[in-house]
Amino acid sequence: MAASIGAASCRALFCRSWGKRLSAAWGLLGGARGLAAQGETHLGFQTVPEAEKEQRVYQVFESVAKKYDIMNDSMSFGIHRLWKDILLHQMNPYPGTQLLDVAGGTGDIAFRFINYVRSQREYQLRQKLKSHQNLSWQEISKSYQEEALKPLGGSQVVICDINKEMLKVGKQKAQHLGYTEGLSWVVGNAEELPFDDDKFDVYTIAFGIRNVTHIDQALQEAYRVLQPGGRFLCLEFSQVNNPLISRLYDLYSFQVIPVLGEIIAGDWKSYQYLVESIRQFPAQEEFKTMIEDAGFLKVEYRNLTAGIVAVHSGFKL
Repeated sequence: MAASIGAASCRALFCRSWGKRLSAAWGLLGGARGLAAQGETHLGFQTVPEAEKEQRVYQVFESVAKKYDIMNDSMSFGIHRLWKDILLHQMNPYPGTQLLDVAGGTGDIAFRFINYVRSQREYQLRQKLKSHQNLSWQEISKSYQEEALKPLGGSQVVICDINKEMLKVGKQKAQHLGYTEGLSWVVGNAEELPFDDDKFDVYTIAFGIRNVTHIDQALQEAYRVLQPGGRFLCLEFSQVNNPLISRLYDLYSFQVIPVLGEIIAGDWKSYQYLVESIRQFPAQEEFKTMIEDAGFLKVEYRNLTAGIVAVHSGFKL
């Protein structure tokens, strides 16, 4: 009888002990499932919760906003200007084009767009006057005056950026450079754009999409806001396709750019992140597939400067 009671007590202790262990194990598994449900992503070479990345990236660009343009010139030796010019020539907008420029806070793409459309408009006017050689000078003067009232032919560019400091810098530049027409500035998230469906002719994003937490969601939003026949254009750092240039580029990126960030902007960490974020961005073919998965057709890309950057293009058809 005593042996039976002892055996029963041992079994009870054994069950309680393992019950506690199993409960703890399930608790750990539940915690892991919770982390998985929340999701993790990269912030440069760090791994962070998805919910944290947006705020951390916001802080990076809030920190560098005032020195952003100077640093772009310093880091790229001014070549970024050529890359952006190529993007505009590939877009080839016409008077009346409605452009959405996402992550375009400092206005580089928007100002180029306005300049390009204005020159196209002036060309149209010259061609129109050539076709009416017999007009009197009064009629020619009247025609010029009418066109002066609508120099962009109805074109409008909306600059959308999640970062208020970047938009603030862009607005100051616009005022300083004399851009007063055809511009509007909107605070908005690339993953949840504050615009109606089928609204724009062209969507651009230059050096911005790699900072988005959910790239696939941003691409779906780009598709949503474009009109049928609209065009998606992305200018972004990509994968260098020459091994020698790749090694030199890595050396420059990791050893020089953060130092420039510290000297010019007083911010080593932000530029270390920017360098790391480039290495985490999908290569050309992988990004092309992502754009196609969002619904775009006729997707192609063009490498610039040995693939240091690439222009990806697609259409909503």
